[in-house]
Amino acid sequence: QVQLVESGGGSVQVGESLRLSCAVSDRPGRVYDLGWYRRAPGKEREVVAIISWTGDRIIYADSVKGRFTVSRDNTKKTVPLQMNRLKAEDTAIYYCYAATQPDAWGTGIQVTVSS
Repeated sequence: QVQLVESGGGSVQVGESLRLSCAVSDRPGRVYDLGWYRRAPGKEREVVAIISWTGDRIIYADSVKGRFTVSRDNTKKTVPLQMNRLKAEDTAIYYCYAATQPDAWGTGIQVTVSS
């Protein structure tokens, strides 16, 4: 079972940047998409970004396109999420995700953006 541990969350002001990272622990040889979801207060969990194993296919939520950048390092087994020009509506708990069978999730990390 893959294990995912998020880091880098915190509180920032509107317009500032934050970088999340996810450390992936798994046995060698498995190939799968990785990414990030978030759950804002009072809302359903939603996808933020998904990146394929080779990194050639990336999906972003419309709300973060042009502001967030997801990447992955399969050697270091990390999935960074660079978040720029943050908005108050980006406030949420962010979860690292692995498209394994079954899906795997981190425990989540809080990001708070205040004006």
